[in-house]
Amino acid sequence: MKVVLFGATGMVGQGALLECLRSPDVEAVLCVVRRPTGRHHEKLREVVQADVSDLSAIGEELSGADACLYCLGVSSVGMTEADYRRITYDTTIAVARALLERSPGLTFVFVSGAGTDGTGRGRVMWARVKGETENALLGMPFKAAYMVRPGYIQPRDGIQASGRAIRVLYALFGPLYPVWRRLFPRHVTTTRRLGRAMIRAARHGAPKPVLEVQDINALAPGPD
Repeated sequence: MKVVLFGATGMVGQGALLECLRSPDVEAVLCVVRRPTGRHHEKLREVVQADVSDLSAIGEELSGADACLYCLGVSSVGMTEADYRRITYDTTIAVARALLERSPGLTFVFVSGAGTDGTGRGRVMWARVKGETENALLGMPFKAAYMVRPGYIQPRDGIQASGRAIRVLYALFGPLYPVWRRLFPRHVTTTRRLGRAMIRAARHGAPKPVLEVQDINALAPGPD
């Protein structure tokens, strides 16, 4: 399976990239990044693209892909709805259309979030915009599309979250992950499990198009 990965420098994307490099199901990974990941592997090729909403310059690179793992996203904290929509909805759909043009048989896996409003009409801004993005992707003629909705994600393999404040929170609460796992198994996962679940959905399919945390963990048995 040939994978195109967006967002490989973020916490979720780093986990997805590591699992792609480990997986025998993945033959090659093309990372479209704003800055280099710093990783080197025989499976890995990187394309630095400052504006991922316009992929016309790298169209040929996108041809023949079997799957897209779309891990690119931002927090809505401090953002206007217009700015958040531009990144979350507009950019995602622009990427999806470019991929459909070059690789119409592709499976698209979108990292959304727990609490996303599937109606796309709720009052919570980020949840509504995420829901609209999910619905637009599900309506596009991919081979398949899966919306992945993680809750709390425990980083593994030395991966760190972006942003100093988030890293401080993980430093404080991360050691309690075994407790969260026992008490709230339907709400927590790890970067390893999330990455493996995305690859499995892309390669073998999943029971339903919208995957909540319990579905993610069920798709990714093995090391936590």
